[in-house]
Amino acid sequence: MTEHIKIPDISPIVRYVANGSQTDYDFPFPIFASEDLIVQLNGATQVSGFDIIDAGVTHGGQVQFDSAPANGIIITIKRELPIERISDYLEGGDFSAASINSELDYMIAALQQVKRENDVMLRYDDSETPGETVLPARNLRAHKALGFDGDGNPIAVSLDGAMASLDFTAVGTGANTRSAHDKFTDIVSVKDFGAVGDGITDDTIAIQNALGAADAVYLPEGEYLISATIQMRARKSLYGVGAASVLKANSAVFNVIEVVEDYVRLSDFRIEGGNIGIKLYGLLRPVVQSSIVDVTIVTPQVGVQLDGYNDTNYPCYWNNFTRVLVEQPAVHGFHLTKSGAGDTPNANKFYACRAYSLGADISGAGFYVEHGRFNNTFIDCEANVKGTAQGCFIIGANSDKTLLINPYAESNNLVPNVKLEAGSIETSIMNLLSVSDGAAIWDLSGGEYTAYNAGYPYKNRLQKTTVTDLNTTLQRYDTEFIDSSGSVTLDLSHSVHLVSSYGGALDIVLPNAVDAAGAMMVIKKTDSSANVITIKEEDGAGADGKDFFLGAENDYVMMVSNGAEWFVIASNRSSGNTRYFDGSGTYDIDMAVDTYLLSGFSGAMTARLPPANAAESIGRTVTIKKTDVSSNVITVTEQGATGPDGYAQPLSSQYDAITVVSDGGQWWIVGKF
Repeated sequence: MTEHIKIPDISPIVRYVANGSQTDYDFPFPIFASEDLIVQLNGATQVSGFDIIDAGVTHGGQVQFDSAPANGIIITIKRELPIERISDYLEGGDFSAASINSELDYMIAALQQVKRENDVMLRYDDSETPGETVLPARNLRAHKALGFDGDGNPIAVSLDGAMASLDFTAVGTGANTRSAHDKFTDIVSVKDFGAVGDGITDDTIAIQNALGAADAVYLPEGEYLISATIQMRARKSLYGVGAASVLKANSAVFNVIEVVEDYVRLSDFRIEGGNIGIKLYGLLRPVVQSSIVDVTIVTPQVGVQLDGYNDTNYPCYWNNFTRVLVEQPAVHGFHLTKSGAGDTPNANKFYACRAYSLGADISGAGFYVEHGRFNNTFIDCEANVKGTAQGCFIIGANSDKTLLINPYAESNNLVPNVKLEAGSIETSIMNLLSVSDGAAIWDLSGGEYTAYNAGYPYKNRLQKTTVTDLNTTLQRYDTEFIDSSGSVTLDLSHSVHLVSSYGGALDIVLPNAVDAAGAMMVIKKTDSSANVITIKEEDGAGADGKDFFLGAENDYVMMVSNGAEWFVIASNRSSGNTRYFDGSGTYDIDMAVDTYLLSGFSGAMTARLPPANAAESIGRTVTIKKTDVSSNVITVTEQGATGPDGYAQPLSSQYDAITVVSDGGQWWIVGKF
C-alpha cells in the first residue's frame, strides 16, 4: 500500500532570486496535488510556463520552468489549500486508517498555512495587553491616514497640510471634494505596477500584479510584451485606448488571455500572436456574462475559443462578443468546443464579429461551432477566409439550435459558405450572403436546418411550420417520381408522388397513419399500361379502411392522416376510364376501371367479377357491355359464386350491357339494357 504523506514541521513557502539561467527550483514541503501549489514571479501568480514534479510526496518536489526566469526576479513557491473538508465517515461503517491519516495530514497542512499567514500580520507583542483593534468607522476615517493615539491604539489622522490633502472638486451641482490620492485611485494602470509598453521589456508580471491588485485595469497606449498567460478572474476588467494598446505574445506556445471566471470585461485593445488570443473556460467558477468588446486579435492559432472544459458546474454560457476582429488565424477564427467532460458552450452571442485571413493560410474555419447548444447566435458576422479553409462557417456534429443571422461568407477554391456537418441539429440561417465559390449551404445534416433568404438555388427552407393565414403567389411541390414494379414504401419526405407502373403491377405502401399525423399524400398513375397500382398502408388497413386501386392513366388519390387512419379527401376517375378487350374464354374483371367494353367475336366469353367481398369490390359500381355483332354470348359471372342477383347474366346481342354494384356480400344489378 502506498504510504500516506507525512507533514513535517516546515513552513509551506520558499523564495528564490532568479539568476537568469536556472530553470528548476525545489520546494521542501509536501503538496497533495499540483493544484495546491502557487507559483509567483515578483508576486504575480503564474498559470502556465512550468511543470510541477513530485506532487503527493512527503519530501516535497520541484517546479521546472519552461524557460529560466529573468535575473533578479523573486520566485515564490507556496502551498495554498482550500480550508474545507470533503470526506465523511459513515456511522457504523469501516474506519480506514489511510483515510484518517490523509484527513489529519490535510488538517496539519491547513494549520501550517494559517500559521504562516499569521506570522506576517501586524500584532501585539505577547508582553503587551492588546488594545483596540477595530478600525474607526468608515465616515470617520475617510480622507484620513491610519495613525496611533497616545495609548498606541489605531485612530484616523487628518491629512490637512499634507500632499494628499483635500484638493479636487468636480464641476457640477452636488460635487464632493476629494483628495488627489483618492482621485488618482479611480484608475489603476498597468504602468502603476512597472509596465513599460516599449515592445522590448517583458511586462507580464506588471500586468499580472495590476490585475491582482485591482478589479479594473487600464492598458495605456503602448506595446506590452508578455511571455505568459494573463488570467482574468471574476469581475475583472482590462481596457485600453483601442488598437494603440497592444498585448504582444513573444511566442505561440501559450494562450494570451484566459477568462476562467464570470463577469469579466475586455475592451479596446489589440492582441498579437499567441496560441489562443482569448480563451474562455470555467476553471474555478462558471464563465458567464463576460463581455469582449472592440478587441482585435492578430496572427493567433485560434482567435477566440469557448471551451466547455471538464466540469458541468462551471459552464461557458451567456457571454457576449461585440466587434471582435480575428485577423490571419492559422486554424480557426472563432471556435466553440468542449475539451473534457463539461457542458457545451451555450447561448453565447456574437455581434459584428469578423474572421479575416488577409491572404494567410488557414486550416480550419472562420467560425467553427464544434460543440454548442441552445442559440449560440452569430449576428452580422463575417468569415472572409483563404481557399485553404474547410469552410467559412462550419456547424459541427455536436451543435444544436445554432443561429446565423445576416452572415457574410467569402472565400475561393470551392470553400463552402456554410457547412452543416452530419449530426448538427436545427441550425437556422437568415439572409446569407454567399461570396465563396463553394456551396452556399453544404448540408450533411440530413435537412436539419431552416433557411430564409439563404442557400442556392433555393433560398428558403422551413420545417415543422404552422401557418394560420397563407397567401401565396406560386406554390411548388417537392415531388417524387417513381417508375418501378413490385413494391415501393413511401416515407414522409415528399407529399406528391407521380407513379408509373409500366414495368408491372405495383404496390405503393403508405407509412402507418400513427407515424404521419397531419401528413397529406397524393399519388397519381402516369402511365397508360393496364398494370394496376395498389395503395396499401404499412401495418394498417389502408385509406378509408381498405386498399385503393389506380388502374388508368391519370387516376389519382389524395389522402390525409389524422394520426390514427388514412382518409381519402379527393380522387378521380379520369376521362376515358374504360377498358376494351377482344378475345374468348375467361376474362377477369380487375376493377381497375369503371367500364369494360368486351368483344366476343372470336368465341364465347365469360366475364368474371371478383368476389363481392373483395377489397377492390366493396362499394364499387362497374358496367360491362357486349360490342361485337357475333352470336357468341358473353356471360357475366362471379369468382366463387354464381353471378349478379344470384345468377350468371348473359349478354347475347350487340350493345347488351349490365351495370352491377357490390354491397360487400353480393353483386347486385342496378341497370340492364
